[in-house]
Amino acid sequence: MKRIYLSGPMTGLPDYNYPAFNAEAARLRALGYTVENPAENSAPTRDEWELYMRTALRQMLTCDAVAFLPGWKESRGANVEIELAQHLRIPVIQASGIVSPQEA
Repeated sequence: MKRIYLSGPMTGLPDYNYPAFNAEAARLRALGYTVENPAENSAPTRDEWELYMRTALRQMLTCDAVAFLPGWKESRGANVEIELAQHLRIPVIQASGIVSPQEA
């Protein structure tokens, strides 16, 4: 597992939960992982949930694993991401459970 996609709640949360996404991305990068963080994506031309999800899903499909943040069960988008990952046999793990550095 080298490339990790972060999944979690954004809609309706203060600052879209970007601080939690960015903190987790920094932690995982410090452990040597390549992290795809949807909080770092540019906003689409129209502010529509579906457009954000299209970008996020393309991004997720480049990854070896999906790591979820707290509160994902209440997130429509995270549920879509995690269900799709499971159907595609992409490992899904709790982000905070990743504690070992990435091996070369």
